[in-house]
Amino acid sequence: MRSSQFFISTLKEAPNDAEIVSHQLMLRAGLIKRLAGGIYTWMPLGLRILRKVENILREEMNHAGAVELLMPAVQPGELWQESGRWEKYGPELLRLKDRHQRDFVVGPTHEEVITDIVRRDVKSYRQLPLHFYQIQTKFRDEIRPRFGVMRGREFLMKDGYSFHASFDDLQREYRNMFDTYTRIFTRLGLEFRAVAADTGSIGGTGSHEFHVLADSGEDALAYCSDSDYAANVELAEALAPTKPRGAAGESMRKVATPNQTRCEDVANYLGLPFEKTVKAIAVMHDEAFTLLLLRGDHTLNEIKTGKLPGLDPFRFATDAEIERFLGCQLGYIGPVGVDPAKVRIIADRTVAAMSDFICGANEAGFHLTGVNFGRDLPEPSIVADIRNVVAGDPSPDGKGVLELRRGIEVGHIFQLRTKYAEALNCSFLDENGQSQFMEMGCYGIGVTRIVGAAIEQCHDERGCIFPAAIAPFTVCIVPMGYAKSETVRTAADALYTDLQAADIDVLLDDRNERPGVLFADMELIGIPHRIVIGERGLKEGLFEYQGRRDTEAKMVPAREIIAFLKARLCAA
Repeated sequence: MRSSQFFISTLKEAPNDAEIVSHQLMLRAGLIKRLAGGIYTWMPLGLRILRKVENILREEMNHAGAVELLMPAVQPGELWQESGRWEKYGPELLRLKDRHQRDFVVGPTHEEVITDIVRRDVKSYRQLPLHFYQIQTKFRDEIRPRFGVMRGREFLMKDGYSFHASFDDLQREYRNMFDTYTRIFTRLGLEFRAVAADTGSIGGTGSHEFHVLADSGEDALAYCSDSDYAANVELAEALAPTKPRGAAGESMRKVATPNQTRCEDVANYLGLPFEKTVKAIAVMHDEAFTLLLLRGDHTLNEIKTGKLPGLDPFRFATDAEIERFLGCQLGYIGPVGVDPAKVRIIADRTVAAMSDFICGANEAGFHLTGVNFGRDLPEPSIVADIRNVVAGDPSPDGKGVLELRRGIEVGHIFQLRTKYAEALNCSFLDENGQSQFMEMGCYGIGVTRIVGAAIEQCHDERGCIFPAAIAPFTVCIVPMGYAKSETVRTAADALYTDLQAADIDVLLDDRNERPGVLFADMELIGIPHRIVIGERGLKEGLFEYQGRRDTEAKMVPAREIIAFLKARLCAA
C-alpha cells in the first residue's frame, strides 16, 4: 500500500476527553474517530488491525472445530422475555419497537438467538455436539461510556456457543476452548493470563477470563509465580490463618477516639498497629441486619459476600438503619453488646483468628481495645472468606504466595450448563429416547477491546507499539525526498515491489512531507519495522533499518535487506 493511495490522518495532540493512553493514541494515530458517546468509526488503519485480529480468531476457531455463522444484530424481545433476561439484564439492554409496536432489542449477546436456532433444528443426541461462532457488532447501553473502545457502547465481538448431550462433553469442549484461546492470545503477541472468574450476569457454573496484563487494567488479578494458579481478585480465595487464635492478653477498655472514624486513623491516634483493628460493615438483606467484620486493612469482597446464605442479594445499610439497630452513627459501630436476635455477625476468616483487637464501641467518639471472642462477645454466627486477597497471602493451591497485577479482560469462557436450554426448552432425545436439556458453553472475545488492550500494554512516549501479528502494516518504507530525488524514488519503488513479492505487508510512505513528519507518523501508528532510504545511504549501497522498539538505527546493505527483514520477522 502507498500512503498516497491510502488515508492517514494523525493528530499532534489528543482531544481533552481522551482519558487513557489507548484512547489518546487511537485518536491521534487516526485508527478511530468518535461519532457519539461510546460509538466510533474504525478508520482504514484501525480496520486493518481489526481484520488481522479477526483472521487469527477465525483460523484458530475453525481449527478447533467450531463453525462460523452470522446472527442478526436486532433480536425479537419475545426471546428475551422467554429467557427471563428482558428485565434482569437491566438498562444496558437497548430496547426498541418496530412500526407494529413489537418489542426488539439490539443484541448485547446472542444466547437466546443461538438457542432458538438449535432448538428448532436439533432433535437427537446423534446431532450433537455442535459449536457455532460469529464475529459481529454488539451494543450495550453503558451508563457512562469511557476509555474509547475499552468501554464503548458499540463493539465488535467474537462469540461462540456450544451444545452437548452431557456435562462431560461440555467440559471437553471447555478445555478445547481454553487451549484455543491460549493459542489465540499467544499468536496475537500479547502478555496475558487466564484466571478463574465469576460468571456474572451471563450465568452458569465455571468460567475463566483471559486478561491482557497492563498497569491501566480495571481488574485486579491474583496469581502465584510458583504455580499455574491465577484468579480474578473477586474470586481468589483468602485462606484462613494457619496459626490458631491467641489467648486474650488484655482487658477490654473503652477509649476516647474523638473524630476518628477510619480504622487507620484510630490506629494512628492510639499508637497501635493498623492490623489490630476490626471494621464493621452494616448490610441489609430484605429487613435482616448483618454486621460483616473485616480486619481494618482488608477490603470487602462483595462477590463472595453476596453468595453467602441470607445475603443474596445484599445492600449496604442506611444511616437510619444503623441508628435503629445499633443506636450509633457510622464510624463507631462494632460487634460488642449487640442483640444476637436482631443482628447477625459474620466474621472474615482472618478476624475469627484475631485476639485483643480494636473495634467500634457503638458510641460516638469511642472505640474498644483488647476485644476477644468468647469473652467480650459471642463467637461469630458465621465465619467465611469475605475479603479480597492481598499480595503475600498464601496461594490457595498451597504452592507459594500470591502476587497482584492489573489486567484488561479481553476474553471469557463459561460453562452455561442448562440455564438457557431450560428457559427456552432446548432439548433432545437421548440414546434411550428420553428428552433431555442440552448442556451449553459460551465463549467470547472482545475484538475491538483487544486493539485498545494491545496499546495499553505496548506503547511509549512516541506512540503505539503493535505486535507484528496485528500491526496495520509490518514494514514501512520512508524515502527521504521521494518527490524530489529520482534515485530515491527508484530505490523505494523497487524495494516496495520486492517486499510485496515476498508477501510482506508493506507501506510505502510516499507523501510529500518533511522527514520529521514521516518518522513521527510511522512511530505513532506503531509499525514494527522501518526502512529509511536516502541519497547518502544509496551511494554506499545501504538502507537504514530500525525496529519500533530499537533505540538506534543500523545500516544494512541494500542487497541483503529482504533476507534481513525475513530473519527479523521470523525471530519476532
